[in-house]
Amino acid sequence: MSRTQRLRGEILSFLTEVGEANTTAILDHVNRRFRWGATMNQLGNVLARDRRFVKVGFDEGTDIGGFRMRVCVWSMAAA
Repeated sequence: MSRTQRLRGEILSFLTEVGEANTTAILDHVNRRFRWGATMNQLGNVLARDRRFVKVGFDEGTDIGGFRMRVCVWSMAAA
């Protein structure tokens, strides 16, 4: 069993349920779902390297401090 098998499975079920989601929303879902959670680096590596997930764009905005934030939007790859 790979280290990230449960994480990949949960991301897969979440994206099939909602369609598209940004990296922060996926991370929040995973960290609520599992006791141990995941880091942003782990999540980014899983999303970028698994062919079932595809980057469809970027979400841009600002946070509380006025800093610009740019996060990727992910979806399921077409079969």
